Amino acid sequence: PGNLPRVMSANTCAVLDSTSWKVQPIFHWLQEQGRVEQAEMYRTFNCGIGLVLAVAANDADKTIELLNAAGENASVIGHIEKHDGPATVEIH
Repeated sequence: PGNLPRVMSANTCAVLDSTSWKVQPIFHWLQEQGRVEQAEMYRTFNCGIGLVLAVAANDADKTIELLNAAGENASVIGHIEKHDGPATVEIH
């Protein structure tokens, strides 16, 4: 959530669906053992998101197809909305 706004325009919000990617067991273990709040887990570890590409909605399917064909594990994890103020991220 800290890095994504750096590449976004002001007055936008990235809305991410936390059920759209698989969180590896190590992150659950770290959170439990360290008693780490969810927001801190996202901030510190990204919880399995290695890279985010922001593409036009009508290019999403083709982009995912190309990335998966190249051996990546790509999926749509959210969308961008208009928002008043600086760029931000919401994770639901």
